[in-house]
Amino acid sequence: MKNMIALNASNNSFVGQIPTVFCVSAPSFAVLELSYNQFSGRIPPELGNCSMLRSLNAGHNNLIGTLPHELFNISSMDHLSLHDNQLEGKLSGINRLKNLATLNLGGNMFSGNIPRSIGELKKLVTIHLDHNSLSGELPSTLSNCTSLTNIDFSSNNFSGLTKVNFSNLLNLKIIDLMLNNFSGTIPESIYSCTNLTALRLSSNKFHGQLSERIGNLKSLAFLSLVDNSLTNITSALQILSSCRNLTTLLIGKNFKNEAMPKDDAIDGFGNLRVLFLNDCSLSGKIPLWLSRLTKLEMLLLYNNELTGPIPDWINSLNSLFHINMYNNSLTGEIPTALMNMPMLEKDKVAPNAFELPIYTRSRQYRMAISFSTMLHVGRNNLTGIIPEDIGQLKALVSLDLRSNKLIGAIPQSICNLSNLEMLDLSGNHLTGTIPIGLNNLHFLSKFNISNNDLEGPIPINGQLSTFPSSSFDGNPKLCGTMIARHCGSTETTLSGNVTKQTDGMVISAIAFGAFFIVGVMYDQIVLSKAFF
Repeated sequence: MKNMIALNASNNSFVGQIPTVFCVSAPSFAVLELSYNQFSGRIPPELGNCSMLRSLNAGHNNLIGTLPHELFNISSMDHLSLHDNQLEGKLSGINRLKNLATLNLGGNMFSGNIPRSIGELKKLVTIHLDHNSLSGELPSTLSNCTSLTNIDFSSNNFSGLTKVNFSNLLNLKIIDLMLNNFSGTIPESIYSCTNLTALRLSSNKFHGQLSERIGNLKSLAFLSLVDNSLTNITSALQILSSCRNLTTLLIGKNFKNEAMPKDDAIDGFGNLRVLFLNDCSLSGKIPLWLSRLTKLEMLLLYNNELTGPIPDWINSLNSLFHINMYNNSLTGEIPTALMNMPMLEKDKVAPNAFELPIYTRSRQYRMAISFSTMLHVGRNNLTGIIPEDIGQLKALVSLDLRSNKLIGAIPQSICNLSNLEMLDLSGNHLTGTIPIGLNNLHFLSKFNISNNDLEGPIPINGQLSTFPSSSFDGNPKLCGTMIARHCGSTETTLSGNVTKQTDGMVISAIAFGAFFIVGVMYDQIVLSKAFF
């Protein structure tokens, strides 16, 4: 033990207090890796005796209390990571760790301000103070930490940003200030950070128009400005089109009651894979310029006031697999083009087919997150029948057609969608019987056909038997045990047919993750499966 230099005990189930015996018995001890265990209690002051310690990682444990002052005596420390514990108190004393390059205290209960002395950490490269209860203005001395590449102060109560001169922080690649109380216009000095690849300012109180200088961020791949009070969407998109490397653009919950930019107003965005324009109350039609986003994979236009039909060019977006146009005023029939979406038709796909590079709360900021294949066009004014071709969308996981004016029968082909986990056809004028094959959709966990004009027995002894009576309410001609309305002998026949069909069923599943937490918050997918 005398010659021990490092100990890696991470990703186990160790309990009790953090051990310190090696601080005396191994004078050259330099690396202590204890993350992802169940260590509890306070951080022992005896760790201060590890005078040669360079790296301490005890994240994802059950540690409590404050940071002991003895910890700050370890002048050799360059990596301190205590994220996702229950630590509390102020951040005073951190400045004594002059060689610190990585500071990760995210996911704790620290309070108070970031001390001005933070500027003494000249070697600091990465600082994560996210998900705490820190408040006040960011100190001007943060501008002295010129080696910084990664700042994450998200999910705190910070209120002032103007004192920081980002022009001094030219090495910055990632800035995450989501979920704070920053207000005013976005500081111009941020646009001097031309190496930025990810900028997230969502869920603050920023207002006004975007500065043209944001177009200087040529390396920017991820931008989230969701849930602020920004104005002039046309100008914003015209400016952002200069950011040629953008793959993820989240600007929903802004631009209230404005008009969707016209077809000839927007160009660029050739690399865009994710676009959120949700919750803006935008008027107008679904614009043609969206058809030029040939790499688009996720399109969120929900909670707007868009009118007109779903355009036929929609299936020219060959990579699109996540479509959400819920709660608009779209009209016309469900277009045939929507039934021929290339990425939704694939019965077998690569395991990573629906993964996207999203910035999450993970310590690895850029990572692949898997999203569900989705077609949500509920709460519109769509008319006509549900096309029989809907059975071609074999990859579909979530289908929402609720609260439209659809008529006719539930097509039998919908029973071919063996990957479905959510199906909502409620609030339409659908007629006929419930297809027996729905009982074979074994992944189905959310199902609603209420408030239609359906009739006959509800199929039993299958997946439909797992849903509450509310899933069938508002169909006075339906009968079955789920709704306490007796059918007679027909019920037995339906049950027998289902059993035969189930015996021959082949089930395939597409791995996917849940939303963006954010209901669920897409951006706190963050974007967590959480961006965005």
